[in-house]
Amino acid sequence: MTEEEKIFQGKLFDARAQELRDIKHKAHILCQKFNALDEYDENRLPIIKEFIGKIGEKYYFQGPIQINYGCHTYIGENFFANFNTTILDDGRIYIGDNVMFGPNVSLMASSHPLIPEERTAMKYQDGHVSTSEYADEIHIGNNVWIACNVVICGGVHIGNNAVIGAGSVVTKDIPDNYIGYGNPCKPIRLITEKDSKLDLL
Repeated sequence: MTEEEKIFQGKLFDARAQELRDIKHKAHILCQKFNALDEYDENRLPIIKEFIGKIGEKYYFQGPIQINYGCHTYIGENFFANFNTTILDDGRIYIGDNVMFGPNVSLMASSHPLIPEERTAMKYQDGHVSTSEYADEIHIGNNVWIACNVVICGGVHIGNNAVIGAGSVVTKDIPDNYIGYGNPCKPIRLITEKDSKLDLL
């Protein structure tokens, strides 16, 4: 079993394995290339398609970005991400259509064991010491707005039409049509017609 296969089967995996380092290196180099280009450069946005798992035809990343694997992330149509998007996609990440990220949003689909020896001192057959991780998927529905400075942890499902308030740390699921915020983030209330801002037109 490869280290990447271990990730998708929910097992501990060796984050320093050359196999995984090579996959991540491709994404890291392309993120650097993306970040170095001017936002009006027509060659900038197509770089995303060189390493992302899947993405719709209409998307925008303001940049800078840092994405760990890229090939483990699947994004729908009409996606927008503001400054400083960080995606730690050891586990798979699924993002629906019409999703918006504010500045400094982090998706963290990876974690380490709490016991130190399991985290830093597990030996593999070739004798090297691993940095052990395990990963849970993240699912974000359609028409979701993630406000600034939000951290979404592995294993979380965010429902369709949900809004996550600024500065939240999302460790539990948020249902469809809810606004959630806080640390830890909790579903606060349903979004209703009373929330309309059409009067500002």
